[in-house]
Amino acid sequence: MQLSRSFGMHIFLFALLILHFAALAAGQVSVSTYHYDNYRTGWNQNETVLTPANVGSSSFGMLYNVTLDDRVDAQPLVIPGVNITSGNYQGQHDVVYVVTANNSVYAIDAKNGTVLLRSSLGLPVRAPLACSGHVGITSTPVIDTTSSTMYVIAYTTDKSGPTYRIHAIDLGSLADKVTPQIVTGSHALGDGSSFAFNAAYQRQRPALLLANGNVYAGFGSFCDFAPSLSRGWLLGWAAGSLTPLAANQILDNQASSPNSYFLSSIWMSGYGLASDDSGNILFVTGNSDPSGTTYDGVSNIQESVVKVSPDLSTLLDLFTPSNEAALDELDMDFGSGGVMVLPDQPGTTPHLAVAVGKIGSMFLMNEDHLGGFSTIKNNVLGTYSAGPCWCGPSYFVDADGAARVVSSTGRAVKIWKLSTSRAPSLSRIASSPAIGGGQDPGFFTTVSSNGASNAIVWALSHPTSSTQLAINLVAIAPDSGSTLSVLFTSPAGAWGAFKGNANLVPVVANGEVFVASYKQLQIFGLTGSPRKKAVAPRGK
Repeated sequence: MQLSRSFGMHIFLFALLILHFAALAAGQVSVSTYHYDNYRTGWNQNETVLTPANVGSSSFGMLYNVTLDDRVDAQPLVIPGVNITSGNYQGQHDVVYVVTANNSVYAIDAKNGTVLLRSSLGLPVRAPLACSGHVGITSTPVIDTTSSTMYVIAYTTDKSGPTYRIHAIDLGSLADKVTPQIVTGSHALGDGSSFAFNAAYQRQRPALLLANGNVYAGFGSFCDFAPSLSRGWLLGWAAGSLTPLAANQILDNQASSPNSYFLSSIWMSGYGLASDDSGNILFVTGNSDPSGTTYDGVSNIQESVVKVSPDLSTLLDLFTPSNEAALDELDMDFGSGGVMVLPDQPGTTPHLAVAVGKIGSMFLMNEDHLGGFSTIKNNVLGTYSAGPCWCGPSYFVDADGAARVVSSTGRAVKIWKLSTSRAPSLSRIASSPAIGGGQDPGFFTTVSSNGASNAIVWALSHPTSSTQLAINLVAIAPDSGSTLSVLFTSPAGAWGAFKGNANLVPVVANGEVFVASYKQLQIFGLTGSPRKKAVAPRGK
């Protein structure tokens, strides 16, 4: 009997090796931007190693725990086959790139957890406006794989005060390829005066977007602590040279308001600016004056899904919920969540988008005609009760060939099936058990699958309380019935401060799952042995 078990284990391990080398032969996946693509679907549809069967077995667990110098607000990025050209580990490596609030950029070997390179982009800003700890790099960078360039925005303490710089960094050396560009901007207000971008009052939180040969960034506020001085900005630079675009967008250009309260921030809990097939830029804005009287959809565009032209010169379209005034009055930001553009769908309405915010209403929109604003009703394709969201949706296509939207509102994953046979609509078909968490509702998910098979939804819980700061990685089988089965759950790091949201995103690529949190990166995968023997701390 013992011999049989040993033989079976050898066969199992051999099968794992076959899967691993088959994945390598099929080509590895790069994760060069937030949520995998510019639509922000969060879907890796080329995961050939991890399946519901092996993730739910004792062979899946933590492989490496890499020590970092500070908390990580941004999503890790993964690039296979990078030629590291400096330091002690020169040569080809599969690299996971991680950035921290200490303005550090790490290049880490994805296969063994070794820290290959670390670069510092300057001294971070301590407690900006007394909002939260200190701030360095808080948005997810973006990588141009054709030029081996990472674009990242760092927040630094300069002699002149807090300053943002956009960097173009070489993937192999982590050195600047061109002189970093100080982030500046100005925009005319309604009274003809000029309003200047001031880094002391603007937080760069949403993930960067690379599209149309440009890099785009959105800006909001630090905890809304200086609403008379902070406004929502959308800025852009030419990729490569970092030359600022001639135009920018400021989402509130009113010269006055009842409470001297402006904002209309772009923050989206760190979700990325999205882009459609025409290169237009989409995002969601937060609250403005609590009087609920300043919205007009032209000079103040709060609580809205907004679409802007690629050169940032023109507001093309928007959707604003009919209860916009109440959202402003109650600080119930629509912009606490991001907008996801769906890949092209069959039927008469091929271009769709989904967004949900604090109030918990999930909107399905025609991305070609978002819906505008009406005080009577929401002119969208559908409005669904999903739950409060400091989060963003994901997307995948299931084995039946139909699209799915994954909402991670409240404390549970919910799966929605998209119907396109007539007017597009969503129907909720499954929900998971609560995954825990005690911070603001909502969390972030990604989806891995091999085409339309072996789908897994991955989620990261928020910490439970100020004394229970653990972050849990959860893997869920989306095809396991109306009550979804949990395949795997395990602590996957911790968070440094309960008051600051842990808007963390799990990344799945090439048979591994990457979770960056407070002063650590954990790498999960198939261990080939019991989970408790798979831990191997690496790095400094």
